[in-house]
Amino acid sequence: MIRGGRSYVTSPPSFSNDAKKLLICTGNTVSVFSAATGLQITSLEGHTAPVTTLIVVPPSSAAQKILCYCWTASLDGTIRHWDFSGPELLKTIDAQLPIYSMVIPCLLSEPQQSGKLVAYVSVEYTSGEGKEGSKELRGHIRRFNLARQRLPRGDTLKETEEPKHIVISPSGECFGILHKRKIHIWDVPSGGSRNAVSKKMTLHHSKTINAFAFHPTERIIAAGDVTGRVLIWRGFGNRKLAAASGDRKRNARAMADLDNPGVRGDDDAESCTTWHWHSAEVNVLNFSSDGAYLYSGGREGVLVVWQLDTGKKKFLPRIGSPLLYFVWSPDPTLSSVSRRLLFQPTESKRKCFGDFTDNKSLQVVCADNQIHLLKMPSMEILRTISGIKPPPSLPNMYEGLASTVAFDRSSGVAALCTENYCVQLYNLLSDRGISEIQVCERNHQPGDDITVVVTAVALSLDGSVMSTTEVKLPEEGIGGLVSLKFWMSEPDNKTFTLSTIVYEPHRDASVSAIAFHPSGSMAVSTSLGGDFKIWLCNSNKSWICHAVGSYKKKPMTAAAFSGDGTVLAVAAENIITLWNPDKNILLAVLGVTLTPITKLCFVGESEFLVAASSYVQKPELSVWDTSKLSLSWSYALRVEAVTSAVDSSTFAVLALIPRNFKTSKSKKDVFTGRDGAILLFNGSDPKPVSIWTVMKAEGGSISFIEGDKSQLRLAFVNGSHEYVVFDPSSDETHERSAIDYEGLAGHEETGDFGYTSLYGQLPDYDKKRMENVESSATLYASSERPWETIFSGSTLNFPPLQKLCTQFYESLMEKITAIAE
Repeated sequence: MIRGGRSYVTSPPSFSNDAKKLLICTGNTVSVFSAATGLQITSLEGHTAPVTTLIVVPPSSAAQKILCYCWTASLDGTIRHWDFSGPELLKTIDAQLPIYSMVIPCLLSEPQQSGKLVAYVSVEYTSGEGKEGSKELRGHIRRFNLARQRLPRGDTLKETEEPKHIVISPSGECFGILHKRKIHIWDVPSGGSRNAVSKKMTLHHSKTINAFAFHPTERIIAAGDVTGRVLIWRGFGNRKLAAASGDRKRNARAMADLDNPGVRGDDDAESCTTWHWHSAEVNVLNFSSDGAYLYSGGREGVLVVWQLDTGKKKFLPRIGSPLLYFVWSPDPTLSSVSRRLLFQPTESKRKCFGDFTDNKSLQVVCADNQIHLLKMPSMEILRTISGIKPPPSLPNMYEGLASTVAFDRSSGVAALCTENYCVQLYNLLSDRGISEIQVCERNHQPGDDITVVVTAVALSLDGSVMSTTEVKLPEEGIGGLVSLKFWMSEPDNKTFTLSTIVYEPHRDASVSAIAFHPSGSMAVSTSLGGDFKIWLCNSNKSWICHAVGSYKKKPMTAAAFSGDGTVLAVAAENIITLWNPDKNILLAVLGVTLTPITKLCFVGESEFLVAASSYVQKPELSVWDTSKLSLSWSYALRVEAVTSAVDSSTFAVLALIPRNFKTSKSKKDVFTGRDGAILLFNGSDPKPVSIWTVMKAEGGSISFIEGDKSQLRLAFVNGSHEYVVFDPSSDETHERSAIDYEGLAGHEETGDFGYTSLYGQLPDYDKKRMENVESSATLYASSERPWETIFSGSTLNFPPLQKLCTQFYESLMEKITAIAE
């Protein structure tokens, strides 16, 4: 089983003490990358929930050997101590509560003594006694001695509505949290005594604060708010915090007067200065190692460097994505930039950054799931650690019209539509990005209004041809444009170049689906405008329109080629039509479904055709027998994706679990946090072979991967572009197979379609008569009831219906022998 595609930027990354390794929180694990090559070296596995905090233990003296130890905290309620050079788990502490953030001040300020390791953690605590409508304070800031095995409940420093991220000063002398328009700051008692009491003070602001950071040597705090302003408080805590010890008394300055410019109310600070350049909220702040400069960043993707004494500023080149984190490297010539998904509510709690040691260079974290290692001070990008970029934001009217994920089955490469009008090629088997194609050349900046939407991407069977569709949104009802593009690549080369661009391929209607012929030299595009077009690749590697088809002017919503490419199935809203793609001849009308079809897929050697609808009101999954032109079976399932294996009757569907779905208590844990299921079927059997429940199924996609002929694997990419590749026949993947599929799928639907829906079931016939039929008889051989056997042969030789009309209608009329009187 291969897992990948997880976010690299849910928490700040951290360099090892020698700056040769970069540790990154990736879901339930910590991935260790080489800073020299950008390749993953190893991983720390053991947590059962996302890792929220990563702290590399610094050496206590310059002469000490380089340490390879770190502490991690997770939502699984445990704190773990690791030797990441092994890797080896050294210690596990059960906090019994989900941990959202953790700092260990004594690692930065005092010699490390195992008996005095005190951590401050932000946990989520629910008493279970809250009344309906009451606002329970679930976020707790607690003090925890790491020598213990359990978190004491009495050491709570602060309670908030939800867990907050903790920011620590580089010296380890104080830490703080954000709470709406306030910054709460605690002084860390020296010596790590468990009886010492942390002193607290609060700074106030008129706007909600997004991020703040501590100065490395002086009592200065920088904060950024939602309006783009940067605030600098100087001399904070001189009255409330600085008198805590003799050392701090010598550093504190007496405040002779109460005239503190810019300071609100009775806040304990000498002055407060406001700078303003950012046009939107400030997401990250950090001081340089010497404290002379302040770095700020936000949605603009611009790194602003402020001179702390004068307020003068410089701008570093655009990094191309909103900034999230700054992380210093022990190597003064190296720094890093990483990026993550914008507007993700679950990540907004962790947008405060300050978990840094006193290092000499900078690492910046940005918003598209990439980490850039920069050369300082030129900010030259040396290398990039790239994860799968987040999916694009689509307007509601374009959601569900086409697929934004395509698969190259032969190599295990996925093509995914991402932000900034790009298609990213990602190797699912090696969990690495390959290349990126800029579908639309536009000067898009983070935070700009969406003007172009890439609505679909499709790959040919061998992955050598790619097709994309894009829609330029009209401005005030004027200027809309639909484009269909074909891209070509050389064998074993995944760098695509634009071959053909077709403007308005279906007049002013959008493209609803794209499908490639098995040979890769033919493609079909369907449109809600009521037609489909067949495209051919000529000798010049350009694509031309071969034919145009329609059916009763109905919207065309889905299309699929048969395994050998001789039959094209096109969904005309809720009617399935079969065509000869070479001659553009309508072969047959397969049947009618309850709701418009959004997915079509031939199964095996095209003996079955799967049709799916994802409409909420009346979803449907139906399997059709193409030889009999009749419905085999169906379920009331809302299907997101369908895939079939080559040369096999096996197919799989990704379905959404109904919100009102009820299951037994014994199976309730199977569905905890899961909103979808992958069902594996075999041909005409309506009972699933296996079922696996999944998370984030909406917007997801599935495909069989057949790179290794000896092993058939199934890939699932969820709505956040996280994925898993597994062997569906392996024993370890059958853990979810015992789900009540009848309750999940609803009642199996049966009905009459085609000829049967019009005229009823045909009468039974004598089987002996069929045994006497000569094997060499042609499809057009006359018989008393030719329609009984006419569809028992190949689906590629459907006869014209007019040849059957006379005999068919004669068979419906009862013959009466007249007796002359």
